[in-house]
Amino acid sequence: MNLTMLLEMAADGFAERTVIGERASGLSADVLRKAALRGAEEIRATGADAVVYLAVNGPAFPVAMFAAAYAGVPLVPLNYRLGVEQLDGLLDRHPRALAIAEPGAEELLAKHDMTALTTAEWLHRTVTEDAVEPVFVDSDAPAVIIYTSGTTSAPKGVLLRHENLTSYVLGSVDFASADSDQAALVSVPPYHIAAVANVITNLFAGRRTIVLERFEPAEWLTMVRREGVTNALVVPTMLARIVDSGEDMTVPSLRSLAYGGAPMPVTVIQRALAAWPGVDFVNAYGLTETSSTVCVLTPEDHRTALTEPDPIAQARLGSVGRAVPGVEIQIRDAEDREVGPGTRGRICVRGPQVSAEYAGVGRLVDDGGWFDTRDEGYLDAEGYLFVGGRRDDTIIRGAENIAPAEIEEVLFRHVGIADAAVIGVPDEEWGNRIVAVVVAREGHLVDPEEVRAFVRGTLRSSKTPDEIVLWTEMPRTETGKLVRRDVVARFQASRVG
Repeated sequence: MNLTMLLEMAADGFAERTVIGERASGLSADVLRKAALRGAEEIRATGADAVVYLAVNGPAFPVAMFAAAYAGVPLVPLNYRLGVEQLDGLLDRHPRALAIAEPGAEELLAKHDMTALTTAEWLHRTVTEDAVEPVFVDSDAPAVIIYTSGTTSAPKGVLLRHENLTSYVLGSVDFASADSDQAALVSVPPYHIAAVANVITNLFAGRRTIVLERFEPAEWLTMVRREGVTNALVVPTMLARIVDSGEDMTVPSLRSLAYGGAPMPVTVIQRALAAWPGVDFVNAYGLTETSSTVCVLTPEDHRTALTEPDPIAQARLGSVGRAVPGVEIQIRDAEDREVGPGTRGRICVRGPQVSAEYAGVGRLVDDGGWFDTRDEGYLDAEGYLFVGGRRDDTIIRGAENIAPAEIEEVLFRHVGIADAAVIGVPDEEWGNRIVAVVVAREGHLVDPEEVRAFVRGTLRSSKTPDEIVLWTEMPRTETGKLVRRDVVARFQASRVG
């Protein structure tokens, strides 16, 4: 099974249904197939061995993805917000690629002697031309290479094969299961795995996908109402901005809202549940290396957490749910032994959608096919996964391992705190001391000693921040991930001299 077969099934099953774009100007499944086939011919004519996509999300992106699939080469979406030096380094890895880019990138691409088209040129050449005969590729062929955000290290090219992505789709959604009026709004950039996953799952379901290129709460709410959006995907920082925006929250068409990509403060999801009691909320946890979602906290889990007095059910609102079909999860200790429920350790996953493969490096799994996510967490007795953050972020204070995420979750409950990050800084006595950087919510004053007392009231004193620092904003990626290394660097720079 490969991506082209998903598109073929959609085009044969509901050819005239609009599947990409807004109602008035979108692409039908049949037009998308013809455009992708024509695009594949363009790719083969250049002799390219990859398609670099250096542009915002939009109709050109799915056409490029499926065209690359028909041509038998991987799509490589790059972060167009990176600096020239970083982009140069990534482009150097793909010297024979065809580039699809926004106007303004010509000089950069010319340095690499790349054949390049703007997104408008690409759509004109593909959507306006007749189709050619399809050429199907092996399911083991590379489909997409996505570079990690590099929040803790240099970006790595995660290689996802057709088999990985189609396994994810077949385990997540039923073919043609969406009604013809359903539409999904995606607010993540094309270089994020969620953008790829949403194109293929919504297409397979028969649901129209709309993209909001640049997120603003008011525009998001307007788009939901104007386009009759039934399903939406946001990251936690987006949802926080929506519920705190003061805008009209009326969205009568919205049926389901999925969130993920970063830890969700419980207080934010509680406010969203209160604002939209009739909406099905889904928490999705996954990585680029796992072809997107491996765990889901279902709508029923969310409702139970709000309506049941059971503290265990309520606590699960802070989990990412249980494994999706076809995925196994283990928690392992430092000696690589599986541990039981309630014991914190390394989160390892296994399944056909798990790539765990890096371009130029190979597949990083053990002999049993298990991939170490480098996230820490634990499973409860019913298999709900609680993620405690990245292992690399662990603070060692007086020989005690402390997860920043545990302290950050408490900080997010404070009425005056809008954002927070916890880091460890060198200390001669303790090895590390704990510093909490916080951003005050608009209209609130934050007293550092009061915040320390607030944390101490929930966690033991050894996990109470030694210092509270106030900033006006936090370094986060467009998908809401905290860039912890930037927090550390900025904090250290502020202490020089």
